[in-house]
Amino acid sequence: MNLYSLSRSRRPVWLLAAALAALAACDSSQPKPAVGGGAIPVELQAGEAKFNANCSACHGAQGAGTGQGPPLVHKIYEPNHHGDAAFQRAAANGVKAHHWEFGNMPSIPGVSAADVDQITQYIRWLQKQAGIF
Repeated sequence: MNLYSLSRSRRPVWLLAAALAALAACDSSQPKPAVGGGAIPVELQAGEAKFNANCSACHGAQGAGTGQGPPLVHKIYEPNHHGDAAFQRAAANGVKAHHWEFGNMPSIPGVSAADVDQITQYIRWLQKQAGIF
């Protein structure tokens, strides 16, 4: 449907409906859905935001992976194989490719240890939701 194809009398109604839909989508008071269908706990939403800003371009939405980087919601990254300290080292120093063929991961400048802690807590929660541990 093209906005210009609508009659002039219907344009305001269509625009109002689109604006209301956009507002509903941006309502931050609603819990965000998670991988397992549950809401992301409020205390993990800062980690989610930092993950989205710094990690999701390669590791995908909710850590599901992309063509550029591996999924973090995967049994390889469960705590007994890649502990929380591995996430700290990866962000600070980068990582030489060893499990996947995506190439080396660069360090992530500007991400603090506290940021990585929040990101890791968010990823661990996603992993639990997915039944990884």
